[in-house]
Amino acid sequence: MQHTRPARLQHVAGIGVDRMGSIADASGRDFLRLENLDTDIPPDPEAIARTRAAAEEDAANSYLPFVGQDVLREAAAAHVSRMSGVAYGVRNCVVSAGGLSGILNALLATVDVGDEVIVTDPTYAGLLNRIRLAGGTPRQVPFTFEPGGAWRLDRRALQRALGPRSRAMLLMSPSMPSGGVLDADDWALVANLCVRHDLLLILDSAMERLLFDNRRVLHPAGLPGMAERTITVGAASKELRMIGWRVGWTVAPDWLMPDLVAVSLGNVVVPVGIAQSAAAIALVQSAETLPAYVAELQRRRDAVAEELQGLPFGLPAGGWSMLLRVSDFGLDGAAMSERLLDQGICATGMAGWGAEHGAQYIRFVFANEPVDRLRGMGTRVRAALGR
Repeated sequence: MQHTRPARLQHVAGIGVDRMGSIADASGRDFLRLENLDTDIPPDPEAIARTRAAAEEDAANSYLPFVGQDVLREAAAAHVSRMSGVAYGVRNCVVSAGGLSGILNALLATVDVGDEVIVTDPTYAGLLNRIRLAGGTPRQVPFTFEPGGAWRLDRRALQRALGPRSRAMLLMSPSMPSGGVLDADDWALVANLCVRHDLLLILDSAMERLLFDNRRVLHPAGLPGMAERTITVGAASKELRMIGWRVGWTVAPDWLMPDLVAVSLGNVVVPVGIAQSAAAIALVQSAETLPAYVAELQRRRDAVAEELQGLPFGLPAGGWSMLLRVSDFGLDGAAMSERLLDQGICATGMAGWGAEHGAQYIRFVFANEPVDRLRGMGTRVRAALGR
């Protein structure tokens, strides 16, 4: 049978994580699991208990309400209001089947075929793929990489990236996979450009509170002119460690809600019913439970940085992962990934995640391994590099 591949799939590529995870799972070996955005840190116990209870409730075993349960919509709207200083209510929130589902919904509701969407370089390939599936074109703006230092947004490159087809920015801070964090001046520039060029901002807030070294959350919706043009997409997966629950939420101004709801109903009719009230509990309680979790992530980040001392890694200011530039040693991420398997480390390359910061790197996810198991990885990494 002859088949012409749809144009929207022309540049959609695999993310590599699934392949590496399958290799590790099938090997029977005790790999150091640094390939996938999983975590061994469990969710809030009350959220787990609530999930079990909801599984036996008729109201949770329902399509209704299509836009999500009020308990979660209210919690998410209140949460984004606290982060941003903008007053949102339940009418401003629709629940999605995970954060990436919410991102795709936001893109489908706002981006036309051929529109450009500004993202950072590197950016998670899954986000780039969703821009393409929505008919848009990603325009990547590089972070500045300094070995051993924090990633910095290239502000001049951001200004140069804007053109007549620019429609939106899709930004994440901490950015995944670099852990780069936008500071106050970065967000001020983003806001200025969005207002001046009449752009939307789709904010992937899945990790916005996973900040290290006493950094504070800066939510751009509260900046002048941004409340009416910011779509905030959150998720239970990273901050609440509820990956398997597949729950996310989108909070946006009134004028965007009809289209966001229409796309949501046309995509995934309703998110997981037995998961929503549990996610609401975890979200409400996260103000108290999050600090200890962030401190543990920072300990792991510091342990990996110590192991890789002297090698060209970028120090994440938040998030779950760290990048090592292996092109300095004549390798690309794919080759390094294969070498690391021989050393008992499962890690994923970065092909397709960026142009300036893509295939040249290997990615280490430190959220799924405790500090005691991270000790000694530097020796293995150097052996894989041939050093």
